[in-house]
Amino acid sequence: MPRRRQPTARQSRLGTELLRLREAAGLKGREAAALLGTDAARLSQIESGIAGISEDTVRRLASHYVCTDQEFIDALVAMATDRTRGWWEEYRGLLPTSFLDLAELDHHARFLHEVAILYVPGLLQTEDYARAVFSSRVPELTRDELELRVRHRMRRQQITVPYELVIHESALRIRVSDRAASRAQLSKLLELSEAEHITVRVIPFDLDGFARAASTMTYVGGPVPKLDTVVRDVPHGSAFIDSEAQLNIFRTRFRKVEAASLDPGQSRDFINRLAKEL
Repeated sequence: MPRRRQPTARQSRLGTELLRLREAAGLKGREAAALLGTDAARLSQIESGIAGISEDTVRRLASHYVCTDQEFIDALVAMATDRTRGWWEEYRGLLPTSFLDLAELDHHARFLHEVAILYVPGLLQTEDYARAVFSSRVPELTRDELELRVRHRMRRQQITVPYELVIHESALRIRVSDRAASRAQLSKLLELSEAEHITVRVIPFDLDGFARAASTMTYVGGPVPKLDTVVRDVPHGSAFIDSEAQLNIFRTRFRKVEAASLDPGQSRDFINRLAKEL
């Protein structure tokens, strides 16, 4: 298989999981490469996502690494053999790769859990709200760059998997644009919260003891729990977190934040009251 110049986050994740299996088996790169009849350089390329890998090779490596989790192995095989060219590929070379990686992650998600503190999440934003958020970027985007980001964000919103959002009152009240745009955004939240696959819960300002106000995150369910991913915003784009220890921390964080929030019916009433105040 030809080498990739820039592997996607999904391709890199496959390599990372194979590396973790090798390290858990206590094998050095050259030892594992010898079992495959290749060299350490080739194995390194596979583990970094630069080189592709066949189904047979994934299964052989899993056997050499004494991995008996068949569901996990099948999920790795699916990642290795996936040839999907999704709609996000239209933006390759036009937008930062993190935008494409997010869309690919959405596409393969089994469920989405999100905690939002300062902004309405991109998956639920109106076009005007998204445009206002991107307009605040420093350095300032050109008009074409701005519109590309807005179009990409609107296309990302075609999600059908279960999506649970816990959103803080601050995100509902902060006006990224004007009063009319805020009212329209709250109306869209109310509309979307009625969908069967979308659940919206609100954390009000007057909640006592809410000490997790900095826990903004998106938790993306993979085909098996080991392949879950947490996405967090960072100054240069998005950070993808996938170590088992960190995933357990963020699973617990989401459960605690969810438990502290209003139930979906109370949350809709709360959002409706805020909309009427505008």
